[in-house]
Amino acid sequence: MNISKPVTSTYSWLVVAMLWVVALLNYLDRVMITTMRDPIVNDFSLNDAQFGLLTSVFLWTYGFLSPFGGFLADKFSRKKMIVFSIFVWSAVTLWTGFVSSYREMLIARACMGISEACYIPAGLALITEYHRDRTRSLATGLHISGLYAGVFLAGIGGYIAELWGWRYGFQIFGLFGILYSIVLLIFLKDRKKDPEEIISNNPSNSNKGITISGSIKELFGVRSFNILLIYFCVYGMVSWLVWGWFPTFLRDHFDLSLGKAGITATGFIQAGSFAGVVIGGFLADRLASRSIKGRLYIMIIGFILGAPFLFWMSSTQIFMISIMGMLFYGLARGFTDSNLMPILCQVVDSRYIATGYGFFNFFNYIASGGMVFVGGALRDAKIDLSVTFQIAAIMIFLATLSLLTVKLKKTG
Repeated sequence: MNISKPVTSTYSWLVVAMLWVVALLNYLDRVMITTMRDPIVNDFSLNDAQFGLLTSVFLWTYGFLSPFGGFLADKFSRKKMIVFSIFVWSAVTLWTGFVSSYREMLIARACMGISEACYIPAGLALITEYHRDRTRSLATGLHISGLYAGVFLAGIGGYIAELWGWRYGFQIFGLFGILYSIVLLIFLKDRKKDPEEIISNNPSNSNKGITISGSIKELFGVRSFNILLIYFCVYGMVSWLVWGWFPTFLRDHFDLSLGKAGITATGFIQAGSFAGVVIGGFLADRLASRSIKGRLYIMIIGFILGAPFLFWMSSTQIFMISIMGMLFYGLARGFTDSNLMPILCQVVDSRYIATGYGFFNFFNYIASGGMVFVGGALRDAKIDLSVTFQIAAIMIFLATLSLLTVKLKKTG
């Protein structure tokens, strides 16, 4: 049966716009706590290990529950999972602004990890359903830019804490998220497939028979899925290593203040990533219309160029060259972020897309947490951070070359 390519509607872009706000809140609510360290530590008389555990418990619950959140989105409704996720994590954010003990705050952070685990797989899956080959990478990239914006906006948490106290930020953004979940409940819709599309792309004709064991068998039985999984784990390890230790590297090598090192390390990489998701998404959509591997080529080009810049920015003694390296490394990250989910759609059955991305998150966060620890251990062993980043650059370069063996299928 010959099915014509669907035209991207105005509502398809409205979906991206609505979910962009959700993506911003997703990262804002999880990261904001890191900018409020001093008043939280003083309020509950914490040491650094206890404060660090507030983030760790979130990451652990988020990583472990991501595959399950993706599974529920595949089996039931993307919209319901998205609305449920933002409502619960916003309620938890609001609750965090009223906690009376450290133990209660730990429980709140764990609950946030559980609820946020339901969003990213479902949100990305819904976007790829509304945006087919012509606009899929650009739409995904624009959505991912909301995550970047959330990280950037989280920086105001420190200012809010200074002006009104640390609880106020959690209260105001938690309340906003609850109200916004009502907007999504009214205006966000699951995409309904045409009968011809169901017959062509989904022979089983239904998602009701999906099981966890069946999903695992289907996903991990695909060689290209495993290659992408390994790549994303290495990508996450390198990314978190940079986020965790590059400010320290800049402070040590260029004698920057703590504040300037932090702003420099995040600001230039984020700027490059913002440009990368837009440019990478746009180019990938154009190239995908000519080649089945168009999106994959864009992602490969990203770190074929970006890995040497990561090596370069950690090796130079010239500050401006390091800044240039940060911009190009960020650009490469954007190329991956805008194309990973669309490429996943070309690798596995469309019924398991959200679950597949959930497993990506699961292994990514486990590996990334370990890599941040390794970076600190190597520094304790008197190994210069420049050597650690050079090894990371080689790792991501080799992982990128492995993508050349990925086999893709044509999507509608």
